[in-house]
Amino acid sequence: MKIFLAVYQTQHITKAAQQLRMTQPAVTRAIQEIESYYGIRLFERINRKLYITQTGTMFYTYAVHIVDSFDQMEKGLRDWDQLGLLRVGTTIALGTDLLPRVLVRFQQSHPNLQIRSVVSNGAALQQALLDNELDFAVMEGSVGQEELARRAIAPDRLVPILPPDDPRAHQERLELKDLAQDSLLLRDKGSVGRAFVERVFAIHELPLVPTMESVSTQAIIQAVHLGLGISFLPERLVSSAIQAGVVGTKELCDETFERENYIVWHRHKFLTSSAQELMDCFDQMSRELPFPPDTSDGACNT
Repeated sequence: MKIFLAVYQTQHITKAAQQLRMTQPAVTRAIQEIESYYGIRLFERINRKLYITQTGTMFYTYAVHIVDSFDQMEKGLRDWDQLGLLRVGTTIALGTDLLPRVLVRFQQSHPNLQIRSVVSNGAALQQALLDNELDFAVMEGSVGQEELARRAIAPDRLVPILPPDDPRAHQERLELKDLAQDSLLLRDKGSVGRAFVERVFAIHELPLVPTMESVSTQAIIQAVHLGLGISFLPERLVSSAIQAGVVGTKELCDETFERENYIVWHRHKFLTSSAQELMDCFDQMSRELPFPPDTSDGACNT
């Protein structure tokens, strides 16, 4: 299985052999033995190149977790919960505030346990879970992969951010349609925040054509500050900029932009007791952290 994973990931027999410190014929025989045993074709060999078959891709999803289960078994027999490694990922919104607080608290009670954390967009985190590169991830919004299980934690919300001199921040009533014609500055495709905004606009039957896309929240905040457009970003990430007057905001009368947050893991992933404790820590901390103070200019009047 480990040989197959190396060939799948490198898509090259020679590179896999070098990585595994094996001979090329030995790697080839291992792949042939799997194909012969199951009566399947894992790779097509065309002009000395390997092309992964659909069956090979299906086999990969099983192999990843078979190898991981074996590794976890060995590590679990060696005080893994106290001396091992946990790999966790979060989206940018949760990684900016929640992740550091959780790590500080958790490592006080698990000083010898290594934790590697990754902050990325939702699509990358879900793929990392499927490839067993993470033990679990914490992210906002929906999870699009059937192989992934999820557990709800405390929700959060997005807020509209406007240029600091935008008069709409002070008007009596503001609806989403009043912002739909503005230049929209949004996060990159693949981010859960972007997907959430797209769903909200679709529910309200409003067009959504961004004039700017960025992986950087700070770049979007700066662009809004300079009057290039408006955006919708997680409240925790923009509350300080709103309080400092860098950008403005206004509560919408017809949309709260509240969304669920989840702990996500592969359904076939073996979770150690320390991994489950870290999940519980994320859950508890997410409920302890209050929403930032209301920075909009008054509530809606019906």
